[in-house]
This record gives sequence, C-alpha cells and structure tokens, in this order.
Amino acid sequence: MKKYLFIFLFMITTSMASQTFFQQQDKQLHFTAGTIAGSLGYKWSYDKHKNKKKAFIAGVCASLAVGLAKELYDSRTGGTVEIGDVAATTLGGITVGFTIPLFQNKNNR
Repeated sequence: MKKYLFIFLFMITTSMASQTFFQQQDKQLHFTAGTIAGSLGYKWSYDKHKNKKKAFIAGVCASLAVGLAKELYDSRTGGTVEIGDVAATTLGGITVGFTIPLFQNKNNR
C-alpha cells in the first residue's frame, strides 16, 4: 500500500511541477529519449546482475549519458545547449526506473 501511495504522490508532484517545463515539445522529446535509454540501461543491468538497485542506477546513468551526448553534439554543431534538456532526458530515465519494477513478475523481484 505504501508503494502505491508513494507512486501516486510522485506522479502528482511531478505532474504539477512539470506542467510548464514539459509544454515545450523539445523537452517532451528529450523525456522520451530518456525513457528509452533508461529502459535499455535498466534491462541490460538487470539481466546481467539481477539487482534492482544496480539496474536503476544503470538506467539513470544511461539516460544522463544520452542527454549529455546530445548537448555535446549541439555544442559542436552550432545548436543551442540547454541544461533543461539534460534534465528532461535524465528525468525520463528516473521515471522509467521507478516504473519498470512495478511490472516485473514476482519471480524477478
């Protein structure tokens, strides 16, 4: 029960805090890229270690790396570098890191 209350409160607070932040389509795309990278990092680490904490960290690190790589690319090609883009990408990885364990089989927990 506590887990679901935490998830509900987390969703409410991030929804309220991000209403203006994610109104920009660019931030939505970064968030989506972060969820993809975070999912891949989580799955790779969990398959290798069978440890949810390590998998969470790997997913967040993967999304952070993707966000930083994109901003590095922007800096080299004349694009606009924004820390908010890195934050949106990383937030996607954090979100998926909290979400994946909810859908894992009890055998995998």
